[in-house]
Formats: sequence, C-alpha cells, structure tokens
Amino acid sequence: MNATNGADGRDARVGPVTPVLTKRWMSPRSWTLKTYEQLEGYTALRKALRAHPDQLIQLVKDSGLRGRGGAGFPAGMKWGFIPQNDGKPHYLVINADEGEPGTCKDVPLMMADPHSLVEGVIITAYAIRSHYAAIYVRGEALHCIRRVHAAVQEAYRAGYLGKDILGSGFDLDVVVHAGAGAYICGEETALLDSLEGKRGQPRLKPPFPATAGLYSAPTVVNNVETIASVPYIVNGGSGWFRTMGTEKSPGPKIYSITGHVERPGQYEAPLGITLRELLKLAGGMKDNIPLKFWTPGGSSTPLLTAEHLDVPLDFEGAAEAGSMLGTTAIQVFNETVSVPWAVMKWTEFYEHESCGKCTPCREGTFWLAQVLQRMLRGEGTPEDVETLLDVCDNILGRSFCALGDGATSPITSAIKYFRHEFLELCEKNQPALAGAQS
Repeated sequence: MNATNGADGRDARVGPVTPVLTKRWMSPRSWTLKTYEQLEGYTALRKALRAHPDQLIQLVKDSGLRGRGGAGFPAGMKWGFIPQNDGKPHYLVINADEGEPGTCKDVPLMMADPHSLVEGVIITAYAIRSHYAAIYVRGEALHCIRRVHAAVQEAYRAGYLGKDILGSGFDLDVVVHAGAGAYICGEETALLDSLEGKRGQPRLKPPFPATAGLYSAPTVVNNVETIASVPYIVNGGSGWFRTMGTEKSPGPKIYSITGHVERPGQYEAPLGITLRELLKLAGGMKDNIPLKFWTPGGSSTPLLTAEHLDVPLDFEGAAEAGSMLGTTAIQVFNETVSVPWAVMKWTEFYEHESCGKCTPCREGTFWLAQVLQRMLRGEGTPEDVETLLDVCDNILGRSFCALGDGATSPITSAIKYFRHEFLELCEKNQPALAGAQS
C-alpha cells in the first residue's frame, strides 16, 4: 500500500497539521538507525533518561494520549496502574498482532520507521520500571518481523538497549516475538498466554494485566502506534500534543483507507477529521460511484452510511454516531456491493478465528455464518433476520473477550440501516450476486 500522509488534513480547531508519526516515511532508507538519528532519533530518549519515571507517566497523562489499538484507554493512566515497590519484575508488551480486517497502520509504521517504536519502548519501559519488553508481531508479516528485529539489533549495538543505557544505570532487554497467525492473539490476555508458550486464549478478568500480566507480574500492553507516539510527546511536550485533535481525543492519528477509493493508503491527520475530508485526501470515490457504507474502525465496528460523512472521527464522535473509532481502519464500499454479502464475509472470518473458549462466541459465530450463507444462497426466510438479531443478542456481552461482540457489530448495524436488502434476499428467493462486482 502507498504510505501517504495526510498533511493537508484540517481540523476545525488547529488548521493544517505537519506530519508527525509519518514524517520519516518517505526519507531514503528511513528504517535505518542512521536515518533515524539524522531526523531527531533518540533525542527524546536522552531527555527522558534525565527525568524521573513518575514525571514521564504524568507527562503522558497530561498529553491525553489514548490507546491507538482500538479501545482508546488513556495510556498514562494504564502506566500509572503498575504497582511500584512490589518486589516483582515489570513487563512491557507491544501488541503488534495487527489482524483486524481492514487494519493496516502498524505494519507500515514498523516497516518505514521501526526505530520510533523501539525508542518509544525504551522510554515507556523506563517510565514503568521495566527491564524486559516484548514486541509481539503478527506471524504473517515476515518482512516486518525482520525489519523490527534488525532495528532492535541496531539499537543494541548503539548502546540504546542492554546494560546501563547511555550511562543512565537503566537496563533493558527487548525481544521480537513472531506470532502464529491467530487473530485472537490481538486480545491482550490471549497475547500474554501466547508469549508464555500456551495456547492463545483470553483470560478471565479481573485480575487485569496491570497487576497479573505476563508470568503473573505487572504488565503494560500497548499498541504500536501508541508507543511510537511517546518520543514525540517527550520532545514536544503535552501542550504541543494537545494542539492537534480534539479536547478529549488529542493528537495525530494514522487512518487506513481501503476499498473503493482512488488512492488507498495511510493518511495521517488530527483526530476529529471527517470521512468527507479523508475522501478528498484519498482522491474521492473510485470511478465516481457513490458511497454506500463504510467502517470507521475495522470490521468489528458498527458500519456507517453516507449520512455519516461528517461524523468527527475521534473516540467520542464515532461513539455518538453509534459506532466505534477502533483502529481507524476505514473500509469504503460503493453502491455495487451487497451489504449481506459483505457481512457474511466478515462473519466467516470471525467464525474461523474464534478460539472456542466460550460457548456464546464459539457456537454463535458458527450459526451466524450458517444463516447468512443460507440467505445468500437464496434459501432464506424473513424470519432469518430476527434469528440473526437474536443470536447476536445472545453473544453480545457474554464472551470472554471482544471478538464475540465484534462479530455482532456488522450484522446488527447492517440490519439497522439495510434491513431491506436482507429481506429482499428472502423475497426473491435467489442468491445475491452483487458482492462479486466489488
């Protein structure tokens, strides 16, 4: 995909935004230590090591940085949950298991600028008093794994990792761990079980990772983009970070735009930008065929329609519109696509990726896929629509993790806005072929 930054994106409050997270992406050999150091690389680390760890935690709290992996939980608050002077080792784990359909922001970030992640890891580990960090990368992203591993090795050779980092007395070891291609391991506790060598399945919470995470010790789990933002906050300050985005959702964000647009890719813009503005950056709808529906944060977020073009794409705006910001994986679909067909494809994914630990998700996703497949074959009945909603109601809020909830989102939202398409399948009693046109 093209790594295109949205520097011309405008926010109602701050005007044009200079690229932050993507500013090195187009530099020659941007992934190397030499290029990174030429462009302010590791200056934030030197500054951070002169500060007290608690000052760094407070700085991130003041910045308002929220988790970029989907939930939007305040990063500084998560760091502050780690108990101090407890006699236990502390761990930092980076969730780079990017598997949400439509999400493709972390892999290009790690490919183009892996040292921004490594520097963020070191600063974060210092803040939470951790001496061991793991970067858990999705196993299919082989080139990405190699690049991050090479960046870690460069950092070791330069004295940014290992013993007595830059003469500060702080020690840190970092490992790059390749997952085995399980979507469920994007859930933080399933990821921790996988790191421990167990089958990746979500844990019952509480206890939460902050007190009983990796090897039952206090652990912070953060997304790639969240941690890569930290060096910029240390150098620029919390006030500077808050000049971008909105009051409750500050800072820049990488938006992944895929589907029926002229220029799919990654667009950096302030939180709060609208789809209408992002579509302009992406060259508009492909072949000028009108927008029909879209996802603001990947397939596990409730879909929206052309009526929501001006919804602010921040955590609050997406929620007020009845969806979620998620991972800002914007999938755009034009009028040639059958909504039931798209929903069936997503549901088949969730059925396949369910770990099977809890009954509502294991059985529910299976039956959702069965009903949708029957309807798409032209063998459905009007009652199937209510059956889908009933199964979704029995999954929602009854699963160990968010996979079950996410599997229901496209179905319930699609029926909310496009019920007539599901009913038309039953009335015509013939298969829907519109999906094949996309």
